[in-house]
Parts: sequence; C-alpha cells; structure tokens
Amino acid sequence: MTKNEKHSNIYINREISWLQFNARVLQEAADKSVPLIERLRFLGIFSNNLDEFFKVRYATVKRIVQAGKAGKSELGGIKAAELLEIITKIVIKQQSDSLDILSNIEKKLEKENIFRIDETQIQDFHHDFLKNYFIQKISPALVTIILNDVVDLPNLKDSAAYLAVRMVMKDNQKQFALIEIPKTFNRFIELPQNEGKNYIIMIDDLLRYFLNDIFNIFNYKAISAHMIKITRDAELDFESDLSKSFIEKISDSVKDRQIGQPVRFVYDKNIHKETLEYLMTKMGIDTADSIIPGGRYHNRRDYMSFPSLGRTDLLYEKIKELPIKGLSLEGSIFEEISKKDYLLYAPYHTFSYVVKFLREAALDPKVKTIKITIYRLAEISHVASSLINAAINGKNVTVSIELQARFDEQANIDYAHQMEKEGIHLVFGVQGLKVHSKMCVIEREEGKKIKRYGFISTGNFNESTAKIYTDNTLFTANQSILKDLDKVFEFFETNYQIFKYKHIITSPHYTQKALFNLIDTEIYNVKSGKPGYIKVKMNSITSYNMVDKLYEASNAGVKIQMIVRGICCLIPGIKGMSENIEVISIVDKFLEHSRLYVFGNNNNPKVYISSADWMTRNIENRVEVSCPIYDENIKNELLDTFEISWSDNVKARILNDSQNNEYRKNNKEEIRSQLAIYDYYSKKLNN
Repeated sequence: MTKNEKHSNIYINREISWLQFNARVLQEAADKSVPLIERLRFLGIFSNNLDEFFKVRYATVKRIVQAGKAGKSELGGIKAAELLEIITKIVIKQQSDSLDILSNIEKKLEKENIFRIDETQIQDFHHDFLKNYFIQKISPALVTIILNDVVDLPNLKDSAAYLAVRMVMKDNQKQFALIEIPKTFNRFIELPQNEGKNYIIMIDDLLRYFLNDIFNIFNYKAISAHMIKITRDAELDFESDLSKSFIEKISDSVKDRQIGQPVRFVYDKNIHKETLEYLMTKMGIDTADSIIPGGRYHNRRDYMSFPSLGRTDLLYEKIKELPIKGLSLEGSIFEEISKKDYLLYAPYHTFSYVVKFLREAALDPKVKTIKITIYRLAEISHVASSLINAAINGKNVTVSIELQARFDEQANIDYAHQMEKEGIHLVFGVQGLKVHSKMCVIEREEGKKIKRYGFISTGNFNESTAKIYTDNTLFTANQSILKDLDKVFEFFETNYQIFKYKHIITSPHYTQKALFNLIDTEIYNVKSGKPGYIKVKMNSITSYNMVDKLYEASNAGVKIQMIVRGICCLIPGIKGMSENIEVISIVDKFLEHSRLYVFGNNNNPKVYISSADWMTRNIENRVEVSCPIYDENIKNELLDTFEISWSDNVKARILNDSQNNEYRKNNKEEIRSQLAIYDYYSKKLNN
C-alpha cells in the first residue's frame, strides 16, 4: 500500500471534517429544544465559522491548486482541485439547509409576536420612525459606489455585505451601483411595538425601502437591489522592509488582508443575470472561484447579535458563576495559593480569580516581576489594565503577546502599543512559531527568598470568552512547575537555546515525543496484562503522527475515549485499526475549549491540562505547554468532569466513518454534561 493510498483509507480529510463540525453547529440551530433566539444565534455562529473557513482553509487549498500542486498527501488522499469541488457542494447544501432552518425559526418567532419584516411590509405607524432613523443615522454613514466602464471597481472589503443596485434608465441604458451595508450599527433595527407585537427590520431592507432617496438624482424608471459578499484570503504576507518594526509589519499586513485574493463570491440567487455578469467581470471572478448562490440576505453571522427584545424565555437561562471552594476573592489570593493548588473551570467558575491574581500582583510591594503570555485579549481587558497598573507601580512586567492571533491581530496590536507606552517589556514570540501557551509567573519577595506563584490555562485570558468557553486554569505555588514555566519565558528571549524541563511538556521540542512515551507506557501495560487506557478532551486532532500512534495503541488493546469538539482526522471503531477507540463531540450552549489528557498509568492516572490540540501546528509550529496535575483532589475533579462529559447523551454526537453527526442516545438517565458539570460544582460548594 502506498502512502497516498494509506491516507485515503485511514484518515478523514481535515477540511471535510471541519465542515461536519460546522454541521453540528447548524444542528443546534435546528434543535427545537434550544430557545428560539439562541437558535438564531447558532445560525450566526455557523455563518461566521464558514466565513473564517473560506478565508483560511479554503484559501490554503486554493493556493495549492494555483501553485500547480496536487496536494494529495497533505489533504487526506484527496487531490486539491477535487477537494475544492467537494467543499463547494457541501457548503451549497449547508447554506440551503440553513435558509430552511431560518425560515422555520422565523415562523415560530411570529407565534411569539416577533416579526421580522422587509421593505414591502412596513406599515404606516412605522414610517416616520424609519424615515427619521434613516436620515439621522444610516444616511450619513452610507458608502455608495457608482459603477461605470471607465473607472476600475474599488476593492470590495473582505466579508462586508453590499447591495448590488441595478437601475434601468428612461433611455433603457443600465446604471449599476453598490451600497456597503454599514457595520457601525446593529444590523437589526427594533421598531416601536404595536398592539403587543415586536417588529424588527434589517438595515438591508431599510436601504431597499429608501432606494429612491439614495438615488433620487438619477432619472431611472426601474430600480432593484440584491445582496453580494466577497470573502478574501486571510493569509498574512509580510514585507521584508528592515526599517519597519514587527508591530508595523503585522499592522500593514492586516490592512492588506482587506484586498487579498478573492476565495468566495456569494450572491442572491434572484439577482438579475446582467448585474451578476457585470460584477463578476469587474471583479475578475471566474467559474474557477467558489461562486455560491444564496438567499436574499448574507452575512448571517450578524444573527449572533440578534436582539433579545427582553424575552428571557427565548434565551438560555443565565448561570450564576460560582466561586472556587476555599478560594476567597476578598483576602490575599497568594496566601491561599501558597497552601494548595486550585482549579478554575470556566465558565462554571468566575474568571474574576484571574483578574484578582493580577491586580493583587500589581499592588503588592513584595511582587517584583510579572511574566505572562497573551494570545487573545477581550475588547475591554481588565487583564491588560492590571498589567499596565503593575508597570506603573514599578513592577518588572514582561508580556509575550502574539500579534498573529488570527482575526484578533488588530486588537492585540492596539494593546501592545498601550503596554509599550507604559514601559512593559514586550516579547513578540519566537520567529516562525506562534506563542499559544497560556501561563503567568510572578516572583514575590518573601523574607530573604524569592517565591514564585502563577497560573497555567487551557484558554485565553479573556473576560468575554471566559463566559462562553469551557477552560481549565490551575493556580499554583508549586516551585518545580513554576521553575519550568520560567524557563519558557527565558526561551522567548534566548530562543537559540533549547531548555530541558522536568515537569511540563512543551512544543515545539518535546510534545510529540512525550505523548508517544506516555502512549507507549499504556501499550506496554496492556501487553503485560495490566490495565491501559487513554482519555483525552481537545478541540481537534489532525496530526497523522498522533493518529497513527493512537491506532497502534488501539491495536495493542488500549481503550481510548476521545472528546473532540471540532476536526477529527482519526476514524474510530474500525476493526483491525481503531476498534478500541471511541470519539464523541459535544456542541452545546458553551464552546468546549479545554484540553485534558489522561493516561491510565496502571491505575495511577497521569493527568495534564494543555494549551495544545493534537494538530501538527500545535506540536511542531507553536509554543505550547502541557502541565501535569499533582494535587490529588484536582486530579479527581478533572477525572470526574471528564466522566460527566463522556456520559452526555443529550448533546454528544458520535464521530465515525459515516460523518453523519448522529446524536448519542441510550436508555440511561438523560445527562446534558454542561448542566451536569455546573451541578457538580454547585454541590461541591455545599459539601
């Protein structure tokens, strides 16, 4: 069997697997048990995910085709050109399904007296409100482009939505124009209630309603407007200009992304053929590009911001974030951590502990240094303000900030400028490697000694995502672990030197070897007649090396349970290859983001939390850290929550060769793991 044949038989293509993950998101939008407005928001997440997929993964495959490469070995046994066709077919089908789901949701909303109306349904009692709204707010913000054959079409912005306007003049000549849908306003306009009914109109339809006002200087006899959207390659290209700083190069590259190569063109399938042909000619789009007919509205990612209208009954019930048992937000957090380790499991626990740690460090006269890695900050970040506060108070603050965190580059650039002004020492990672590890180490003077305190996490130090992403954060004063973490910060400064670590596992130098050794131990134990098992929870697994190693373990008889939210290139349950591997995916209210590795170790489990998925990029091309859990109580806590997740029979889907996202159903008591984990921590507080 050749290598390429091997790939086609034992791996699932990562792009196709990703699309099946997005299909699970779409399942949530279709799920009648999900509150109605939340279903709309899942449609928005589905659309936003798809936009990013085309900007990154589809664009990558397209570049392989344009370079004249088949790309078969890198793409799971599928030729690149063939893969583009498969992707387009799947996306067209998913887009069609999403429109049906949207139509169904809107019918149900009408039964709840919530009506989304278009420009043909505006009633007299709303006309004055809309006229004033258009004149005062929308009209001044409009960008309207008049098209002609002489002037080149300006570069349309990546993922912006436009109304393509066609005017038929009195002399039957045609005039085309584009109106950019303003992003500075919520796309959904709440209209005044009438007789207990709520009305919402989209800015798109408001513009259609006022087309005559926008184009009143033109002498036309007919006018129409249909939506289009273009998605561009999001790869960052860097200049070699040595006079520019790294921040300047990233900033310029982010701006250039807006004029990147088009990778997808989506249009209203009812657009006039003449308009479509004109635009495609002007934009240089041909049939080799991904051209996707859609519905009347694009940029459905905006449904993530669909207004709640005060209808809490149509939203998820909000949970009250819990405190960590034994760890107070009122006293000294260092004093408590010095006695024992603590685990924060967001969003069940409040993220305030992270901010409390940093604020205390900023004020404590005994704290001399703070070192932290930053990957994605919140728009308004208390983490960043605490670090700036610390620098103002004379602390030696080092921040490794990743300026290439995709789609958050500009936010990180802005914060980097602020930090730099306050004297914070910025480290921009390691050349050729993204810094994806999540860790913080502080040094505190205690008597005549320096003692370290810190935290290490599976997630970003981001107050916004901490409310919706599940992540584990370990607070510790374990000097051995913190000494290792400090070496990682030293590696950022002297990356020509490869350090050795006694406790943590790091990428890019050690992760694969360390994981292989842990898996080999399980294989050895099983062959020796001892129990052997592996339990892992992660976002994605795409590394063929890791997949092959798990196949090897399965064939040796090691029982493997995997919870994989997103891409899974491994095919479980195949006799003679992966019959001892089971994989589920959980998609629910919160985004499953934590990474947990458990190795049976002859019934003395080794447990790690990690920033790394089992993807080639995380193992070979990023700085990642996996941290062992030594505290027995925390170890048991993580094992308990894994078992709760594994027992999910409400929101868990079975991943297998058919990729049909079948829900795992059984005759056992219903367990919806995210609610069950919240209950688990609630009960811990009372025990």
